Amino acid sequence: MVMGRHDNHGHREDLAGEHPFGDKGQVILLIVFLVVWIADSFIFRFSTFAAQYVSLYIRIPLAAVILFISGYLANQGMRVVFGKERQEPAVINGGVFDVVRHPIYLGCILFYLGLLILTLSLVAALIWIAIVVFYHYISKYEEKLLLLKFGKEYEQYTQSVPMWIPRLKLK
Repeated sequence: MVMGRHDNHGHREDLAGEHPFGDKGQVILLIVFLVVWIADSFIFRFSTFAAQYVSLYIRIPLAAVILFISGYLANQGMRVVFGKERQEPAVINGGVFDVVRHPIYLGCILFYLGLLILTLSLVAALIWIAIVVFYHYISKYEEKLLLLKFGKEYEQYTQSVPMWIPRLKLK
């Protein structure tokens, strides 16, 4: 999540800003997802019938890899953005930001996906789709702020770095 120790960064001139409902929306969706996922996966088992067709020996390693990537993207993205205040505001395009434009949000999306893979709850998958739409929406809003702040530099960045799905770079 993007919340926590970094939620007082509104005064920083080197950051372009966030969607006004971004943090609250993330918390609400996290709670909704976890309640639905836990209730469906471990209590009611209303929509987890697909799990009987995919072995735990496949689901657990796949979920572990996705959860590891999720944590890596979110952690590295947070370190780059909030690790130090930049003297001169500039487009952040190094580290994980050289792979995708929204590594923190992608990390969050992959976190939910990793949990989904563990139990294959279809009801929670519907919530996950709403979460993906929400992150895309707030990302587009924040990209408008970045375009206003950095102009051509950010526009060039958007043309060279994908928003969500990394490109394979051949040397």
